[in-house]
Amino acid sequence: MTELRQAIRDPLELCRELGLNPQELRGQTPGLQTGDRLFKTLVPRSFVKRMQKGNPQDPLLLQVLPSPDESLEQPGFVTDPLQEARFNPLPGLIHKYESRVLLTLSGACAINCRYCFRRHFPYADNSLGAGALQAILDYLKAHPKINEIIFSGGDPLATPDRRLQEIVTQLQALPQIQRLRIHTRLPVVLPSRVDAPLLHWLQATRLKVILVLHINHPQEINNELTTALGQLTSAGITLFNQSVLLRGINDRPEILAELSEKLFAADVLPYYLHAFDPIEGAAHFATDDTQAKNLYAQLLASLPGYLVPKLVREYSDQPSKTPLGW
Repeated sequence: MTELRQAIRDPLELCRELGLNPQELRGQTPGLQTGDRLFKTLVPRSFVKRMQKGNPQDPLLLQVLPSPDESLEQPGFVTDPLQEARFNPLPGLIHKYESRVLLTLSGACAINCRYCFRRHFPYADNSLGAGALQAILDYLKAHPKINEIIFSGGDPLATPDRRLQEIVTQLQALPQIQRLRIHTRLPVVLPSRVDAPLLHWLQATRLKVILVLHINHPQEINNELTTALGQLTSAGITLFNQSVLLRGINDRPEILAELSEKLFAADVLPYYLHAFDPIEGAAHFATDDTQAKNLYAQLLASLPGYLVPKLVREYSDQPSKTPLGW
């Protein structure tokens, strides 16, 4: 995509685009460059346009701007906080929960979020080539309780539509598979990704399709995005959203409440609010569970129940996500 080729890949360019002086930011130029070396900067210009110029604390900027804090070692923050390597029996397949499996279709994303829990994931070892896909199909046949496929990554919609349709065609040939869930941030940061080829194969499959978006802050939702979401709902796609609780970005009840309201106005149901996964290099985003529970209680008091996302934490040794107490 042209928009992705034109994305910003230099933190100093991102600062210039927003009228910010890197020397006045915490960490200054060397700190930005240190963070960038650890995890490369990637920000589409359509996402940058939603940021407030001249504001070093813009909540969208803070999600993507490298930080010197990324080089700090923090106890308990590791490269594989969910121990996904334990549940990776085949390249491209993660099987943690009984009735569903996750396929890592692509290691590519349209945006590199600094808090990403897969920033250290071995994508090179999980390429989904033809041989790997056949092995996965054989695995599914041998595990008849699996009835839902989750496309993840990276971002699965970084995969070309022709390839996506080929994979779905093979998956839907298995009678046991009933649902396809797609976890993606790509339409959020590049709404133009919702185009005719994507809508065509989404509508062509017999599988029930659920698109789980990743939106953390109400400022991410603009007219371009709501138009794209309208095309998806008109195509019969069920839309959910999951957010990550991020310190200094969305850790206030009024922000989360506004996010839920804006999501529902766009026909997206708030689904999960994830307590932060302790990923190495991102400890500065973490909030403690006591604060998370207090925020959740305030959301319950101010919103109707259907607008309150489930506050959950994922543990590697549990058979499902664990709700945090109210």
